[in-house]
Amino acid sequence: MIELIEKSFLTAMGAVALSQKKTEELLSELKQRFQVTEEEGKEFIGRLEELAKENQQKLQAMAQEEMLKSSQRLGLVTKEEFDKLARKVTRLEKQLKAQGE
Repeated sequence: MIELIEKSFLTAMGAVALSQKKTEELLSELKQRFQVTEEEGKEFIGRLEELAKENQQKLQAMAQEEMLKSSQRLGLVTKEEFDKLARKVTRLEKQLKAQGE
């Protein structure tokens, strides 16, 4: 499970680095092939980046949902469930200690 998260994170980081380089290359190609101004090219790239950001957010939401489903299928508890149980155990320990006194 941890490996999957780590690989996903590293893939995302690689995509960001690659996308910056590709953006610069695309802007240069737009200027050469279509005789667009740098401003027009930057505007076009900005729209593409916004679409990519929206898609990335959708993909992250889908990945989180799949991780949650996988955790549930495996019978794993969420952090919130674990924290709730830890607080309950602490409370019960205090009650037992108070009864023993």
